[in-house]
Amino acid sequence: MATERTLSIIKPDATRRNLTGKINAKFEEAGLRIVAQKRIRLSVDQAQQFYAVHKERPFFGELTEFMASGPVVVQVLEGEGAVQKNRQVMGATNPKDAAPGTIRAEFAESVGENSVHGSDAPETAREEIAFFFSGLEIVG
Repeated sequence: MATERTLSIIKPDATRRNLTGKINAKFEEAGLRIVAQKRIRLSVDQAQQFYAVHKERPFFGELTEFMASGPVVVQVLEGEGAVQKNRQVMGATNPKDAAPGTIRAEFAESVGENSVHGSDAPETAREEIAFFFSGLEIVG
């Protein structure tokens, strides 16, 4: 499996509860390296741009309002099969379906407030990383 990069977002529900360090530890324990990271506050417009792929879905408004409701931590994770490994560490979107020990099983408050976002494919990861980071900000 090749070394790749993926985007991770620690969402407002998790930053509000000061879980950034615990979540980062789970990524690192899984063999992922954090090669870029910053804490930001998205506007509703920025959240709508980022999640534009979901524009027609019924949860779009709720999702984008939530993502703009508080600080988030955006980061680039790097490692062997990083996209898939990150998705395994995150767990299922619905915390009730997430495997024990995953981020969502341990920290998510609900399906909507599920603590983390992760890219779903290498192509998506490249686009999502470029949305938040310049090449100069990623240091491996």
